[in-house]
Amino acid sequence: MAYFRQLEEKLATLLSLFKKEERWLILMNADPDALGSAMALKRIMARRVKEAAIAQINEISRPDNLAMIKYLKIPTKLLKRRLAKGYDRFALVDSQPHHNAAFKPYRFSVVIDHHPVKPEFPVDAPFVELKPDYGACSTILTEFLYNLKIRPNPALATALLYGIKSDTASFERGFVETDVKAFRYLTKYSNQLFLKKITRSEFHLSWLAYFSAAIQSMVTFDQGCFVFMGKVQNPDILVILADFFLRVHEISWNVIAGVSDKTLVIILRGDGIKVDMGQAASRLFGDIGSAGGHIGAARAEIEMKRLEGGDPKEFLVDRLCADHSPLCPDKKRRDGAREKRGPACTNTFLGA
Repeated sequence: MAYFRQLEEKLATLLSLFKKEERWLILMNADPDALGSAMALKRIMARRVKEAAIAQINEISRPDNLAMIKYLKIPTKLLKRRLAKGYDRFALVDSQPHHNAAFKPYRFSVVIDHHPVKPEFPVDAPFVELKPDYGACSTILTEFLYNLKIRPNPALATALLYGIKSDTASFERGFVETDVKAFRYLTKYSNQLFLKKITRSEFHLSWLAYFSAAIQSMVTFDQGCFVFMGKVQNPDILVILADFFLRVHEISWNVIAGVSDKTLVIILRGDGIKVDMGQAASRLFGDIGSAGGHIGAARAEIEMKRLEGGDPKEFLVDRLCADHSPLCPDKKRRDGAREKRGPACTNTFLGA
């Protein structure tokens, strides 16, 4: 019995797209899973195309991402139109074209992702591999490498391993058996010293002030909490805080939000028992911005101009307390949450 799916026909289609005279740019919204996936696709393209490069649409500030790039020597650059003009074809990993406006100018030849599929946003590309049941995109790329008989070197194996570890929250978040198999397979080839360095690089010293501000601004709901952080330079801190609050015993879900670059960014986390956070994000914010995710982790982004000058914290509390809210279904508890909206957050964090 095969260890992974047999993908000969599918991968033949992928390999047929690679031409020796063409230059490829692999795009991503950089996080550990995206970095590992991009690195793996670049390895698959090696010696099959003229050049394969990696670019990310976001500024990278999270310490674990920076540690991955440093120790594993991941050659990624910030995407700019001038950079993109030098490439013939584009690939996208760990995202779908509708996930971010920065992807819209490009016609992708390859799209590989594990996030939920939305029928209203079909993915049109010569090669598409979408596995929304998988816990990580890195698992898909590990299957590709295995089928192509490419043994990952220590740096690549470590990147993919950490991508799976990160996106499944060490298998505390949604995953399937294939994720476990991929993790076990990659362990044989990874560099455990580098993995330890990356795993322990979680916070910048300057980020500790965020935790204090978040605790002071917290509004509690029925088994959940909401924090509005005001203006933040980088939304990565919102992800860090959302993961942190989910570790509190009495909290089964949280919503952490802030304003970054004229965009209201909302991070949702849950224990996956009572509420599907991906569905909750779509239900609460899908009518006004991009929203979606998995059962335990989701994200929404709303352009501030869509609020028409309204206060973003008031907008969020009203949405979370709405009659149709899946996060606070009990009317008495919703009314209580409205009464204790918490202190107004006047923080403007610019140093992350």
